[in-house]
Amino acid sequence: MSSDSERDDNMDDFIPSPELLAANAPVGAGFLDQTLRPASWDEYVGQNSIKNNLNILIQAAKERGTPPEHVLFYGPPGLGKTTLAHLMSKELGGALRSTSGPAIERVGDLAALLTNLNPGDILFIDEIHRLSRAIEEVLYPAMESGVLNIIIGKGPSARTLDLPLPPFTLVAATTRVADLSAPLRSRFSGGVYRLEFYSEEDIANIVRRSAKILGVDVEESGITEIAMRSRATPRTANYLLKRSRDYAQLKRVPLSEKIVSEALGMLEVDELGLTPIDRKLLQVLIERFNGGPAGVAALAAALSEEPTTISEVHEPFLLQLGLIERTPRGRVATAKAYEHLGLLAPANLNEKLL
Repeated sequence: MSSDSERDDNMDDFIPSPELLAANAPVGAGFLDQTLRPASWDEYVGQNSIKNNLNILIQAAKERGTPPEHVLFYGPPGLGKTTLAHLMSKELGGALRSTSGPAIERVGDLAALLTNLNPGDILFIDEIHRLSRAIEEVLYPAMESGVLNIIIGKGPSARTLDLPLPPFTLVAATTRVADLSAPLRSRFSGGVYRLEFYSEEDIANIVRRSAKILGVDVEESGITEIAMRSRATPRTANYLLKRSRDYAQLKRVPLSEKIVSEALGMLEVDELGLTPIDRKLLQVLIERFNGGPAGVAALAAALSEEPTTISEVHEPFLLQLGLIERTPRGRVATAKAYEHLGLLAPANLNEKLL
């Protein structure tokens, strides 16, 4: 049998780390991003297929009197994964307990979260791909059987303690779904949903709603200009709206197309939504690598950036706009990229794209 001191050492694992407590702290009502977050399904613009599927999942579970099965959202940052978790929690009437993968450092951190849930609560784990494999192993039975398996003691005297958990739903989000292990992905039986980039019309509706909440006097031309430069992402659209609002406030004028263009020009965000780094990437690809093909590592070295920054932050939007193409030999700038930079495309461009 384990000694009392050995038991105390193991129970230390149940004390959540400071990082976990910080990640799990409630968000104050005064935070602007929280204020702009949709409070109902009707206010949530876009992602209609996902909303319809979640509605069926939630309503069916409510009729059965059971929590919905676990759900995973993935896609680029800023598309509304966290907001969907909040709306699910509100629809179900349970509390939302939020944390992130990096904040769960020890088995005790996860145990503290799970054992403090009430029936019907939602546990939201952002960036779940950053969970360690040891944490994942503890999470499997919690998701499948509602049981927390904890090993107490060490060596021959070790024993497993099975703690029953209240019925709950795990909602997870990630920007890198390929980094999740196959066993973990397979346990999201409620669905694995990919969030898509938004249409310009949807972004305009989001900007219109946010401007009303913020009390911003904005013209339709200003809304359209912000939507055009928002990278098809609601978070970016709200950021550009707030910065344009600041500029218009000091100018004592409403947000018109001209004022938005001036404000975003100061931020060096062009008419396609490209940032200085985006344009520099295209420029380096065209001028230093003769339009490509070039590998991500080579581009990153030329830009003094991390390869993951190129592939995960800048490249997806450039691909979406058709400014670059992926080929078996590397990235190639398209005719549209040359045109955007005011350059003449080479005659052999089509050969490079093959």
